[in-house]
Amino acid sequence: MNPTIYCVMDKKDIYEHLAKIYLDNSSVATTKKKQETFEDYRLFIFIGIAVVVVLGLIFIVPFSRNRAVHTENLIVLAPDPVRLTYNLSPAKKEIYSFDLQKANLSKFSILGFALKKNHYADTISLRVEVTNGFKEKSEIYIREIPTSWKEYRISFSEFKSITDWSEMSSLSFVIEEWNTKESSGEILVDNVRFFK
Repeated sequence: MNPTIYCVMDKKDIYEHLAKIYLDNSSVATTKKKQETFEDYRLFIFIGIAVVVVLGLIFIVPFSRNRAVHTENLIVLAPDPVRLTYNLSPAKKEIYSFDLQKANLSKFSILGFALKKNHYADTISLRVEVTNGFKEKSEIYIREIPTSWKEYRISFSEFKSITDWSEMSSLSFVIEEWNTKESSGEILVDNVRFFK
């Protein structure tokens, strides 16, 4: 037979023992609650970051396409191809313009870009037009645009009517009804830039 051992505790010991059990249990519950709260916050933080990134891509990327990239020797207007889709049935011409925002191009001397057409049978000429802040406008025509990419470099001196390149307003690519065989089609313009 096993002897039964009784432990005699006074009131003070009982209160201390109960307080210890209560504090141990409440600290475990608090720790669990903190972990659950942290996990909830982590989920909200992740969702918030994802929303900011997506909104940034939606709003910033389209606007950055039209921004010029400036370096000391080069200004790039369109690093990605621009589609000049035209339908000349109701209209007489289609225009795609770059706003040069009064850019000072007096230190540059060459306009460069690449062109190609999508339809080999179409005979088309493209008008390239520059305008400055003093309302001077000059143009040249690019004829026989190929179906594979071709690089063009045009000296500023070919734009005869522009006397001041210090405050430029726009660069435009124009497709006119009288300069194309077909009434609809597409030309791609890529890598539009100014060189020194």
